[in-house]
Amino acid sequence: MMRAAMIGIGLIFLGLFLCGPAAAHTPLCSCYENGDGTVTCEGGFSDGSSASGVRMRVEKSGGGVLIEGKMSEDSEYTFDKPDTAYRVVFDGGEGHVIEIDGKEIVE
Repeated sequence: MMRAAMIGIGLIFLGLFLCGPAAAHTPLCSCYENGDGTVTCEGGFSDGSSASGVRMRVEKSGGGVLIEGKMSEDSEYTFDKPDTAYRVVFDGGEGHVIEIDGKEIVE
């Protein structure tokens, strides 16, 4: 009886170990200037999931929202480059947020 219980517990831990990492996904986002005064960001998740519908924000570096939107069906978001210091926030939900400083965004 004790052996059956230990085997059952072992199988539960094995299942958690094998399934846990498979369910995890990391957000990915990169942005670049288009050379025409606009910036495009492309996003997704490390497990291949689309970022379609993920909330995007362009914020002033000191705080405050300049522009809000969502990733397109193609997991892209394009906006007019602000004239002030800014950062882009890819907000895929708790634990899936990426902030990119506007200084890091180049052609």
